[in-house]
Amino acid sequence: MSLLISAIVLIALAYLSGSVPFGYWAGKLNGIDIREHGSKNIGATNVVRVLGKKIGIPVFILDMLKGALPVWLAESWMNENGAGANTASMIAVLCGVASVLGHSFTPWLGFKGGKGVATTSGVLLGMTPWALVISFVVWFTVLYFSRYVALASIAAAAAMPIAIAIMMTLQGKWNLVLLGFGLLMGILVIVRHRTNIKRLLAGTENRFERKKK
Repeated sequence: MSLLISAIVLIALAYLSGSVPFGYWAGKLNGIDIREHGSKNIGATNVVRVLGKKIGIPVFILDMLKGALPVWLAESWMNENGAGANTASMIAVLCGVASVLGHSFTPWLGFKGGKGVATTSGVLLGMTPWALVISFVVWFTVLYFSRYVALASIAAAAAMPIAIAIMMTLQGKWNLVLLGFGLLMGILVIVRHRTNIKRLLAGTENRFERKKK
C-alpha cells in the first residue's frame, strides 16, 4: 500500500472514529435522547449535567480516545512504513482534524454532533501532551472562578494555540502544521460554542454549581 493510499485510509478511519456518538449512546442506554435534555448537546458536559458524573466521565474519556488513538495510529503507521518525520506528523495532524470533524459533524446523527472539546483534547494528548496540560489548567482555573463550563472551554480553546507555541519555543522545534491545527481547532471549538456565548452575554447560561455538603 502506497503512503498516499495509507494516508487517505488513516484519515477516513479517523473521521469514522470521531463520529462515534458515545454521548448519544449513553443517553439511549439510560432511556433518554440526550439531544432533548439540558443543552441538547451530545458532548460529555451535557451528559454529566443530565446523567451525572458516573456516566459523563466515561463518555469524556471515550471522546478523548476518539482523538488520541487515530493520531497515535497514524504517526506510528507512517513512521514504520518509511514516511519522514514531517510527513508522519502532518498525516497525524490531519487525522486529528478528521476525528474532531467527525465528532462535531457525525453522519450518524444528521451531521450534528458535539462541540469537540474532549476530542480535541485527545488529539493534543497524542501529539503534544504538555500543551494539553496548559490548556487544562486554563480550563480548570476559569471554571473554578466563573463556574461556567462553556466559558472555561472557550478560554481553553483560545489558549490552545498559545500553549502549543509555548511548548515549541521551549523545545526549540517548530511544527507549523501542528500550530495550524491548534489555531484551527481553537476557532472551531469557539464557533461551536456560539449559542453559549449568546447565553453568557445575556446572563442565561447555566452555571456549574458545587454540591452543598
